[in-house]
Amino acid sequence: MSVQILTFLIVGASFLLYLGIAVWARAGSTNDFYVAGGGVHPVLNGMATAADWMSAASFISMAGLVSFMGYDGAVYLMGWTGGYVLLALCLAPYLRKFGKFTVPDFIGDRYYSQTARTVAVICAIFVCFTYVIGQMRGVGVVFSRFLEVELWLGVVIGMGVVFFYTVLGGMKGITYTQVAQFCVLIFAYLVPAVFISILMTGHVLPQTGFGATLVDSSTYLLDKLDMLSTDLGFAEYTSNKKSLLDIFCITFALMVGTAGLPHVIVRFFTVPKVRDARRSAGWALAFIAILYTTAPSLAAFARVNMIETINGPQATGTSYAEAPSWIKNWEKTNLIKHDDKNGDGKMFYSGDERNEMTIDRDIMVLANPEIANLPAWVIALVAAGGVAAALSTSAGLLLVISSSVSHDLLKKNLMPNITDKQELLSARLAAAIAILIAGYFGIHPPGFVAAIVAFAFGLAASSFFPVIIMGIFSKRMNDKGAIAGMVTGITFTAAYIIYFKFVSPEMNLTENWLFGISPEGIGTIGMLINFAVALTVFKFTDEAPKEIQDLVESIRFPKGAGEATGH
Repeated sequence: MSVQILTFLIVGASFLLYLGIAVWARAGSTNDFYVAGGGVHPVLNGMATAADWMSAASFISMAGLVSFMGYDGAVYLMGWTGGYVLLALCLAPYLRKFGKFTVPDFIGDRYYSQTARTVAVICAIFVCFTYVIGQMRGVGVVFSRFLEVELWLGVVIGMGVVFFYTVLGGMKGITYTQVAQFCVLIFAYLVPAVFISILMTGHVLPQTGFGATLVDSSTYLLDKLDMLSTDLGFAEYTSNKKSLLDIFCITFALMVGTAGLPHVIVRFFTVPKVRDARRSAGWALAFIAILYTTAPSLAAFARVNMIETINGPQATGTSYAEAPSWIKNWEKTNLIKHDDKNGDGKMFYSGDERNEMTIDRDIMVLANPEIANLPAWVIALVAAGGVAAALSTSAGLLLVISSSVSHDLLKKNLMPNITDKQELLSARLAAAIAILIAGYFGIHPPGFVAAIVAFAFGLAASSFFPVIIMGIFSKRMNDKGAIAGMVTGITFTAAYIIYFKFVSPEMNLTENWLFGISPEGIGTIGMLINFAVALTVFKFTDEAPKEIQDLVESIRFPKGAGEATGH
């Protein structure tokens, strides 16, 4: 059976499963729509959180980044993993105790200001839209290759599926759908990794194969990668090319950006008690670790196989006419391009002027089974996993956008007298509009998946993290400081990213960056600006009222259920 037919069958079956769960778990109230009724089991919530967290950037793009960047790509592994630990241990219990299921709701009540709530809503929508664009591109990449449809049609199909179970089921439908999506994506990620690890190193576990010798020689995998890289004009795979400051800033921006991501925070309100929130956080970390510890080995396997397949066993190039099918298949998507510079009819891949190949890093995980000549069902399974990763996070992000509009902007600000039914209708309408906008940018993306997602983390780091931290641990911080900090932090970070990535991309060079910090890491500076402005404004204005200080004091001891009512 062909790869395309198998892909249709496996992806189609997964879609039917997701839609069936959405019908079974459809939301009947705003409490169901926003926090799944607060009755999800911690293990299931851990799976759903892991799926929500492991987006297309984690599944599709992260191993590709490590594969192309080598050691420098580890910043994404460290930043995203460390950020989840920071969120789960230092912030989630306090936010859960506060009892507000959206970040703008927490900010609005903690800083006793509708203006603060509105600014937080704008920041949440901005961050989530930036993030969801990357997911839609991921859907398009998968469909354009494996279903052999135009990229725009692939995005439209993904939009339709997400629309159905997000709008119908809300958080309740999303939660149980994400449990299924986690099972699909983790199985799809591990199967090819185990296959390739056995073929290349003889180790069943990819994590141990990463540091092992190759089966056809006594050379260690990473030593071979270093030799291949230097022989072809690349820097050593295991050496760092970025400055230490930039590595620190990117890692830190990803960490604190994680702690400020609204779609992850809201997951801690879907369980009955604070104790269950902690347990689900632990389960989620264990589930996340399965993929994140596999990614470096998968990246290394893919890099070796790709170079040897393109350049041939003697590293002299491979005849383009006899190129393996995976190259011809991916060329149809324009994610691989061949330019025969010397007219010898051969392909050659290198890091210098000899290079004739343009390879999009987003294909590495998806193309890996084809490069390694794995069975067709494994290739189709990886396609289903990529789609599951992109759709699971898209749903969580779209729910945050819809709840920010319907609950925080309308119910808590502009239209406080709307009924529960009207609020639910507004949430579904907002989700539908958000899906249409996200789909447009998925068809016309501003960059590769992980870069777009990294920008979202930078924006979250510069806007939400400081006000959440100060809101919990500085009981005197007032509304004026929080508002000024959020506005300046996200404005600075967004302006820096937009200038170097979209206005003047030719200026996007190390020597032009502020202190040598790349746009991916500038969220760290934006965060520091947020803190500095907030503290400065606070110094010259009145501290928070006594009742707010008492409230903050009470949430520092997260005991009890802390029911998430949103009221």
